[in-house]
Amino acid sequence: MDTPTPQAQPPRRRWLSGTIALVAVLIIAAGAWRMWRPHAAPTAGPPPVPASTARVASETVPIARTGVGTVMTVASVTVRTRIDGQLDSVEFKEGQDVKAGQVLARIDPRTYQAQLEQSLAQKSKDEAQLANARADLQRYGDLIKEDATTQQTLDTQRALVNQLQAAVKSDDAQIHLAQVQLGYTTITAPLGGRVGARLVDPGNIVHAADANGLLVINQIDPIAVQFTLPESSFQAVNKALNTQHEPLRVDAIDRDTHEVLATGKLVLLNNQIDTTTGTIAMKAQFTNSEHKLWPGQSVDARLVLGERADALTMPSAAVQRSQDGFFVYVVGADEKVSVQPIEVADTIGGKTVIAKGLSAGDRVVTDGQYRLTPGARITERQQGGSINGPAEVAKADKAEGERR
Repeated sequence: MDTPTPQAQPPRRRWLSGTIALVAVLIIAAGAWRMWRPHAAPTAGPPPVPASTARVASETVPIARTGVGTVMTVASVTVRTRIDGQLDSVEFKEGQDVKAGQVLARIDPRTYQAQLEQSLAQKSKDEAQLANARADLQRYGDLIKEDATTQQTLDTQRALVNQLQAAVKSDDAQIHLAQVQLGYTTITAPLGGRVGARLVDPGNIVHAADANGLLVINQIDPIAVQFTLPESSFQAVNKALNTQHEPLRVDAIDRDTHEVLATGKLVLLNNQIDTTTGTIAMKAQFTNSEHKLWPGQSVDARLVLGERADALTMPSAAVQRSQDGFFVYVVGADEKVSVQPIEVADTIGGKTVIAKGLSAGDRVVTDGQYRLTPGARITERQQGGSINGPAEVAKADKAEGERR
């Protein structure tokens, strides 16, 4: 009896078996690759932060106290008429600089010219009467010697002469008064300065009793700054005044740009401390030929009391403030920054004087602190680059990401 032969496997089963074998081989190969592949290189750290730096310097700096001041005129005059009359003309322009004695306005002079002429005529009349009385007195003097007249007549004539002499003197006074009144019709500048707005137009009747006047002249060269300092500064200021032979220097500084607008001298230390504010008032005077100071302007007044030798200074932009006080970012030899607390002694002309915390030659960050953290690396920013605010930081981060 014949034995039956096994049937051949279907084609689909053969394909499935081959696929399973192939997958198994790939899995084994992948595991072997993971075991034998080389380790990947470590990823690079964060890029350095662009920043500007400066060195701590040792130099001589002034010892100063700074207070808020207001620019004021050395003198201010409201020009008024001293007589009544019609304003004929105005001979100045609003905002014009004038000199002392310069003609500013004219008032109709005809009334006062007539009064002067009347006084001159009265004097001529009295002088004629005086001449006649003196002649009569001379005649009566000759007659009395011959007993041709009485003593009473002579005395009466002498009294008349004296009376007429007094009348002539009175006429002289009236003439002088009329001349003065006539002179008041021409109004001149009592001092040099800057003219303000015209308060009265020509053609108006002006009076000596008018409250507003015709114009205001402010003397702005020289000019003054009145400022205050805390009463704690009084002893230092008083000591400097008593030990220095020259007046103390005062710098007027623009509050926005911190530019020194003018340098002058202290002319007044007030004679008492204001107990309500705990401050003492002072006044400084400045030459102001360029008119950088203007009445009513607010400035910082820096009073220089002396000099501090070998002081440690750095740009004020390096100083940062936290809840614990002032600090700076100090750059180490590896270009990494660290936080260094400091004590500030003074700030002068964009520089900060350090009392404690740094040494001469230390390198501090002056720009770009917004992106720094302790231990961060920096790279010196090219001149003209600046990253300060969040918008600039975001833009820089985006550019850095695109480069990576």
